[in-house]
Amino acid sequence: MEVIILPSIEECANLGACMVSELVTSKPNTVLGLATGSTPIPVYAELVRLHNESGLSFSKIKSFNLDEYIGLSPDHSCSYRYFMKEHFFDLIDIEQDFTYVPNGMVDDISEECSKYESAIKKCGGIDLQILGIGSDGHIGFNEPGSSLSSRTRIKTLASETIRDNARFFDDEDEVPRHCITMGVGTILDAKSVLLLAFGESKADIVAKSIEGPITSMIPASVLQMHQNVTVLLDDKAASKLSRRDYYRDVYSNKPDSY
Repeated sequence: MEVIILPSIEECANLGACMVSELVTSKPNTVLGLATGSTPIPVYAELVRLHNESGLSFSKIKSFNLDEYIGLSPDHSCSYRYFMKEHFFDLIDIEQDFTYVPNGMVDDISEECSKYESAIKKCGGIDLQILGIGSDGHIGFNEPGSSLSSRTRIKTLASETIRDNARFFDDEDEVPRHCITMGVGTILDAKSVLLLAFGESKADIVAKSIEGPITSMIPASVLQMHQNVTVLLDDKAASKLSRRDYYRDVYSNKPDSY
């Protein structure tokens, strides 16, 4: 796990977008795993800028989103399909048919989950999975207690997650209670992972996830077991890491061939 601490969200977003850009440039048919929520928005905005100003093309990539609410249609303003179109898909040259988001409106949720897993495998697996982290340590909608080998499935959202996401709805009661999410095991199958966390409110859970024990009660902690994870943090999110000076030294003295 490489932990990179930068002074600002903007610098983190620029570096994160640079990592994605380098991958897409070297492998035009990259398969990206995408996240929603406020955290990845600056990264998407920078990728859109690179597309518009530097000709970065997404025309051959495929993407798979982590999750979707059950009961929200794709054109609902709070659905994750709508979020991705608003912040990314409609602003770049990606083929819309190659953007995969779980369908929370199907009658057979179990079948939808199986089809999603199969689609990821058919595309050769995810090359880079972008993640945020919930205040309770969830990744995707894998709440505390989720099996660390879980696959795409239906999940009931925890009260804390519902409260966190209520800001996107007019009222907390409107937040769906169930979702389809990639499993922890599905996420771990990605060839590489980029975890983003910004702000003081994430400092506690970031420290527990990076420096604490691996436990299903903090699903993000399992990323310690992945062989290729980069964690991008601003100063505030990194403020409770006991080894933050070491992480800064490692990044400052990173050899070119590393």
